[in-house]
Amino acid sequence: MSVSTINLTRLGIQGTLNNLNFSTFTKLQVLDTSYNKFSGTIPSQFGNLSSVFSLYLDNNFLSGFIPQEIGKLTTLNLLYLDQNSLFGPIPSTIGDLTNLTTLSLRENNLWGSIPSFVGNLVNLQVLSLDSNSLSGSIPATIGNLKHLMFLELRWNKLNGSIPIEMSNLTNLNSLQIGGNELTGHLPQHICFGRSFEYLYAPQKKFNGPIPRTLKNCSSLIRLTLYDNQLVGNISSDFGVYPHLKYIDLSGNKFYDHISTLLGKCRNLTTLKISNNNLSGSITPEVVEATNLGELNVSSNHLTGEIPRELGKLISLTRLSLSHNQFSGKIPIEIGFLNQLEKLDLTANNLIGQIPKEFEGLRTLWLLNLSKNKFEGTIPFEIGQLQALQELDLSENMLSGKIPATLGALKMLEILNLSHNNLSGTMSSVFDDMSSLTSVDISYNHLEGSLPNIPGFQSITFEAVRNNTNLCGNVTGLEHCNKHSNDPQGRMNKKEKLLVALLLVCFVTLMLAVGGISYILIQKSKRTKGHNGEDLTLNIFSMGCFGREMLHQKVVEVTEGFNDKYLIGVGAQGSVYKAELLDGQFFAVKKLHHNCNTNFSNNDKAFFSEIQALTEIKHRNVVKLLGFFSNSHLSFLVYEFLEGGSLDKILKNDIQASKLDWNKRVIVVRGVVDALFHMHCGLSCPIIHRDISSKNILLDSEYQEAHIIDYGISKFLKIDSNNMTSFAGSYGYVTPEIAFTMQANEKCDVYSFGVLTLEILMGRHPGEFIYSLTEIQTSYDLSLKDVLDKRLPRPTNQVVKEVMLIVKIALACLSENLQCRPTMEQVSLKLSRPKPYSVNQFDNITLGQLMEA
Repeated sequence: MSVSTINLTRLGIQGTLNNLNFSTFTKLQVLDTSYNKFSGTIPSQFGNLSSVFSLYLDNNFLSGFIPQEIGKLTTLNLLYLDQNSLFGPIPSTIGDLTNLTTLSLRENNLWGSIPSFVGNLVNLQVLSLDSNSLSGSIPATIGNLKHLMFLELRWNKLNGSIPIEMSNLTNLNSLQIGGNELTGHLPQHICFGRSFEYLYAPQKKFNGPIPRTLKNCSSLIRLTLYDNQLVGNISSDFGVYPHLKYIDLSGNKFYDHISTLLGKCRNLTTLKISNNNLSGSITPEVVEATNLGELNVSSNHLTGEIPRELGKLISLTRLSLSHNQFSGKIPIEIGFLNQLEKLDLTANNLIGQIPKEFEGLRTLWLLNLSKNKFEGTIPFEIGQLQALQELDLSENMLSGKIPATLGALKMLEILNLSHNNLSGTMSSVFDDMSSLTSVDISYNHLEGSLPNIPGFQSITFEAVRNNTNLCGNVTGLEHCNKHSNDPQGRMNKKEKLLVALLLVCFVTLMLAVGGISYILIQKSKRTKGHNGEDLTLNIFSMGCFGREMLHQKVVEVTEGFNDKYLIGVGAQGSVYKAELLDGQFFAVKKLHHNCNTNFSNNDKAFFSEIQALTEIKHRNVVKLLGFFSNSHLSFLVYEFLEGGSLDKILKNDIQASKLDWNKRVIVVRGVVDALFHMHCGLSCPIIHRDISSKNILLDSEYQEAHIIDYGISKFLKIDSNNMTSFAGSYGYVTPEIAFTMQANEKCDVYSFGVLTLEILMGRHPGEFIYSLTEIQTSYDLSLKDVLDKRLPRPTNQVVKEVMLIVKIALACLSENLQCRPTMEQVSLKLSRPKPYSVNQFDNITLGQLMEA
């Protein structure tokens, strides 16, 4: 046959390759069966493909030995057998493939040594053997591969020293040799050709100096040398690297001051030099590396004050200065790093009070200030750090009571307040902290009964010892009913307080019900012919309009709701842009009037929206500023958001391109925060029931998402079936609602999953959602092929965010209601360290994300 190319990639094909009649494809040049589910062995008949120069069998389930007949393919240029389950030694006949430029056998189960005949492949540019079980030494003949650009040998069982002949590889771009048992020195001429970019050699046995040519290697992008015994002067052995993004020298024997030249590495995102012998201070010049996302210089001998200039590193997510000799106060500028996720200042000589400015660290999940000399009280602002999972303030000189605001840390798992001077009773601050798994409050002056929550139920005596008067069901403590401080009296006070709170809640509820009832009664009277006053609740935040003026002003500035002010039309009403104050615009939603009934569905929506938005106070929920209603007209006044609706932005190519990956992640996080608050942060949970792109508004910078349209929202009643009619937007409604007619939080979770895919795909996922259950069509679909093509490939840290968000969205779309996460679980996953690496993005599939 005259077929020259067979391309079967990413078709989800199962079965074996044995059924192909290779003898008929005498002119075949390209065979690509990659990213399928082929199993079984590689047929020996492959040797008959005498004209083939590109063979892609990677990313399947192939097993068995690589056939010797592969050596007959003397015209072969590219050979990809990686990411299968092949085993056995590398066949000697591969040494006959002298035209090979790429040989990729990585991520199999190959054993034996790297054969010396690999030196015959003199045209080789890519040799990838990593993630196998290869042993022995690296053959000296590898030095023959003078065109080699990429050498990947990591994660094998190789031993011995690196052959000196590797210095001949002057065209190397990437050397990956970590995860072996190699010893001795690194190759000294690694960057002789001035095109070297990647070195990955984390070991425990490399010693001596770093390669001499690295100092002037201006092409360097990533340098990973942690956990070795390398020695050198860090201020003189390294140079300026304009393209460097990542450097990890941790766990070596580098000494002297941190080089000011590192600040000139303007693309640097990660700098790790922990556990070395560095001295001196952190120079302000480091902040010139403005893209820095992680700075870890822990476990050295650094001195001086923490430079306030670190507050300029606005991209910083992790800062670890622990186990040094830093002194002075924490600069308040650290509190301005609003992207910070981890702050570790353990074991220094820091003094003063914990800055209240830490309240700005809203993404922080770890805060460790232990083993310093902090004094004063624990600032109540710590309770603002809603993402916090680990808090360690132990071994300081803190005093006063534990602030009640710590009870707001719903995600906190580890808490250590030991070895301080804290006092007061163990109040109800801990009562709602059900996420706590580890607590240590020992060596303080605390008293009272231990909280009855899981974190304290399994606590040991060592974690509560040496306090003033604690009691509880812990061996070594007195039982509370025998305690001398009259616990019964304290219980009476708690009961009185509880009763008082219940009375306040009851009165507030009655007033709210009465107010709504009054509105309905007056409305009913007017529709029956009573000439009462127009009803307006003046909650307009500027306080500039009275009961009559709001109606008059809105009608005036919209010229009687003229269409030229119209900016949107929905099922319940039309939205107008109105300038109610000089230079300040607001959105006015005029509900559609229904003349046929006294109390239409739109009336219900009107009062549902008022009730929901006066209950919900959240930055990602649109603000209701006022409303008006009489027998002829009902409208609501909101804050105006210049960015417009998300659905229109995604449909406009220019606007969609401005909504880059970072902003899309921010939008998703905003929706998560709002739904989490609605479902978990209110006394009575509220579900929206119409989460969709048309009900998400953005600000002018596309940085903040706001949920709108609460007309069909529902307050969930405890111990009730919460039955409902079908409601929501087509394409977003959870499938089970049609037959269960039961409203719950998982309805919003499903809609959120659809919305999230729409944000990342740039369009509504449509039938794609239903194809997720079809293995053939979607299981092996690459993530990068699904994302919005109008944006460039996501880079840096946002790559990990995108992968995690897609994984969460797919879980939210589970057909099984019980398998969908809650919004609390979604929020928790987003706040934790991302489980993916940047390098996974190009190969990860939706199936892998669904399995995860």
